[in-house]
Amino acid sequence: MNRIGKIVLVGLIGFIGLISEVRAQAMLAADTIVLGDQTTLSIPRGMELSSAQGIEVLGMMPDTATGTLQALVTCFEPGEHWLHVGEDSLLLVVADVDVDTTTAKIRDIAPIQKVPHTFWEIFRWVLLAWAVAAVAIVVWSLIDRKKRHGSIFVHREPVDTRTPEERALQSVEALRNTHLWQSGKVKEYHTELTDNVRRFIEETTDIRATEMTSGEIVSSVQCLVFNSGTQNDGSPLNTEHLTLNTELLRSIFTTADLVKFAKSEPMPHEHEASMSAAVEFVRQMWQQVKPQEEEVKDA
Repeated sequence: MNRIGKIVLVGLIGFIGLISEVRAQAMLAADTIVLGDQTTLSIPRGMELSSAQGIEVLGMMPDTATGTLQALVTCFEPGEHWLHVGEDSLLLVVADVDVDTTTAKIRDIAPIQKVPHTFWEIFRWVLLAWAVAAVAIVVWSLIDRKKRHGSIFVHREPVDTRTPEERALQSVEALRNTHLWQSGKVKEYHTELTDNVRRFIEETTDIRATEMTSGEIVSSVQCLVFNSGTQNDGSPLNTEHLTLNTELLRSIFTTADLVKFAKSEPMPHEHEASMSAAVEFVRQMWQQVKPQEEEVKDA
């Protein structure tokens, strides 16, 4: 063979090998599998699986050694299936699984089994019910409080355990320490003093002193005094003290009315006299009504 013939032969062999190599790149590791079994499809670089009806691709992984893409495929439909890779078509035959009904034990599908509840599962629902009930009670309480008080947050004043006498005397003493009349606030001084006396009378008797005029208060106290012949313990009332109580009360309100309505300017000793009269009236009046309050408490 001459030199030219050798060159042509080598080229032909190379061309045939190249064609064979290209065709060998798109191939199935197994062209026949059992239903549900798996096989590998080699896809050459630059090509893709365009169509594979009934075939499921489970995953793909590149093969750097051969430059191909290895696709793991399976099928759950028996029969012949064509895989189209680029211009190539590969046939995959899926064989059905033969079941020997003479030896195989075929059973019905088992029914759904009810798993018994555990203690923790039941206890969780109990806790949830308690939590919902607690929240409902709190919400109801807040709504009820808002309806009754106009606000969720209710400020409760501390309980005053003092007797009416103690409250009145402490209020008069507090007024003394303000030095109102010494600083020119004469009207404010006598108004506050008579208000303390009014509150004391209203707390210790049935007289609505805070709603009455000065003359009505004095008359009501007089009627209360002279219509009571004995104290609650059966002992007679001291008429001398009763008359003195009325006069003390009259002097307090007379001075206050002159200041408020006639714009009178009492002397310093008159301011002190009104306060002393208020203290004396409260003490004497409390001694007369105190047994009545004690009897009501005992009852």
